[in-house]
Amino acid sequence: MRAAAEEAARVLLIEDEENLAAGIRFNLEAEGLDVDWIGDGEEALERIRDPCYQLVILDVMLPGVDGFTLCEEARRNGVDTPVLFLTAKAAVDDRIRGLEAGGDDYLAKPFHLTELLLRVQAILRRRAWGAAETAPDVVRFGDNHFDFTAFAGASWDGKNQQLTQKEAMILKTLAEREGEVVSREDILDRVWGYEAFPSSRTIDNFVLRLRKRFEPDPERPRHFHTVRGVGYRFTAVAD
Repeated sequence: MRAAAEEAARVLLIEDEENLAAGIRFNLEAEGLDVDWIGDGEEALERIRDPCYQLVILDVMLPGVDGFTLCEEARRNGVDTPVLFLTAKAAVDDRIRGLEAGGDDYLAKPFHLTELLLRVQAILRRRAWGAAETAPDVVRFGDNHFDFTAFAGASWDGKNQQLTQKEAMILKTLAEREGEVVSREDILDRVWGYEAFPSSRTIDNFVLRLRKRFEPDPERPRHFHTVRGVGYRFTAVAD
């Protein structure tokens, strides 16, 4: 399960349990990845902004600044690096909290090392897919536009919009099939792949976030339409 890219992907591991961090780092490096480790939330606030990283593995319970707050702050500062939460807080509400903070995936402790490695490789593959030329680099809909190579764009009100990896991938999945009804199952398969954690509620929450970013009236969407009992339909020209 070696990293496919010729140049090793760089991972920032933020975990205060030293023994656990050492084990994760050893195994990720055995997979061909470059790993930097930080055990303190305050220091991580600065390092997480470094664009050299392709993935951040982030513990929630950290000294100084908790992982949810750290991720929220990074997103507010335009950081689009995928974030994989590692935490003992495994309740559904905690997982939703992680997604709302801007996380891309969530793995509860204790976890199997094989599952961690699979999730890491899946995130890295999907980040590459998100920037691949399977659809136009820029999608325009209404007075919005979004550049998949930069994970950034602008909304109808002139605000800059920086999406997380999962948000951008859902937008791209829908844009590639403009006018078609895309089921929640298709979205889960394309964006999360093998992972069992996401549910239809997860997809609904992500689409709600896209509406808040790009719809003048999220309660009456013009581009991201719900097809009850099935999924979603995207239209570039407002209905």
